[in-house]
Amino acid sequence: MQNSKELPWAVIDLFSGCGGLSYGFAAREPFKIIAAVDAQKGKPCTGKGTLDCNLTYTENFGVQPFELDISALTPTGLADLVNPRLAEFGLKKLTVLLCAPPCTDFSRAKPTNHLIDFANNTLVEKCADFVEELMPEFVILENAREVIMGNHAYHYRNFVDKLERLGYDVSGEVIMFTKYGLPQVRERSVVVASKTAEVRNLDDLWEGYRLDPGAITVRHAIGEMNRKKLAAGECDPKDPAQVSPGFSSELSRRRIAAIPQDGGSWVSLINRPDADELLIDSMKRRVEKQDFGSHPDVYGRLWWERPAVTIKRECAHIGNGRYAHPEQDRLLTVREMATLQGFPKEFSFPSRSVANRYRHIGDSVPPLISYQLSALVKWMKTGTRPLPEEWVLPNSSLKVADISKS
Repeated sequence: MQNSKELPWAVIDLFSGCGGLSYGFAAREPFKIIAAVDAQKGKPCTGKGTLDCNLTYTENFGVQPFELDISALTPTGLADLVNPRLAEFGLKKLTVLLCAPPCTDFSRAKPTNHLIDFANNTLVEKCADFVEELMPEFVILENAREVIMGNHAYHYRNFVDKLERLGYDVSGEVIMFTKYGLPQVRERSVVVASKTAEVRNLDDLWEGYRLDPGAITVRHAIGEMNRKKLAAGECDPKDPAQVSPGFSSELSRRRIAAIPQDGGSWVSLINRPDADELLIDSMKRRVEKQDFGSHPDVYGRLWWERPAVTIKRECAHIGNGRYAHPEQDRLLTVREMATLQGFPKEFSFPSRSVANRYRHIGDSVPPLISYQLSALVKWMKTGTRPLPEEWVLPNSSLKVADISKS
């Protein structure tokens, strides 16, 4: 039997996806991922088991997630899965429970969410039931900003109320991840709960430090990997994730080639002589109505000197958002998209489906952020505040040199 001082700090991840939230804890000793759960739900039309994210998780963590639908999993059922894993390491309690329930039915990106409270939203409250059963020392929950500030925020309030009744100190806030070094405009709800110490948040971690504004630009994040031009559909032989989809037609290639570099959008095509050919029907309807809204982001290019736009689940197509390369005529590669989402360069994306690789990235909690959350938990547990070199994720876009004392 190991000495108790050498025992790992057990972590389990619910709704684990490809492991973005897990990564920050797996990369920091003495945390140990002992279990994960994900039903691998793909697009609504394909259902469970089609997302293939558990393969990616296993490849990167050496832990095979339980392929289970958490909506049908009882708290005692989860305990029956977790307790044997705890016993394997000579542990009697769980240190951290990670929860990132589906956010689609909360997010403002889905217009009906303001009117309909979908069944998946109750999974936020169900996470509190799992907390009650397992009683971990710490809980981390991440979701869309609307969990806290949307029309159905009572799910969040019920979650917090239950944890506080169980004796947890809880801090929940809506934060912009660019504030903490992510090169992407990503606003999310983050909840941190502690059973054994006063709760702390990311502002506490960063207190007394400031971020170089240049650290959150697209150029800072992916500029170095763009020394070699890569065509759509071409794969870098040194990195299988440095690949983007080819074009379905020559017209599609011409369309993106005609869009101005460094932040251009399809709106610039309107006055071209070949506009009727290049514009798709939905673009023409927008022009006719003179109602553009956020639609110019579709088929748009990123700006070099700004953070990326929010990377969403369906980021595998230029027509789904401003995901085109600032200069090259293609979608961002899997590796470029992952870097902007805070993944380290060594993270592997083994799925055969390129579209699923992009979904894994868009679904994830950025590891650049989860590594800071793991530093936060370690601080709460040990009482020792970490320095920036201890909470900047190695091999990510953020560097220690990007941070200075304020």
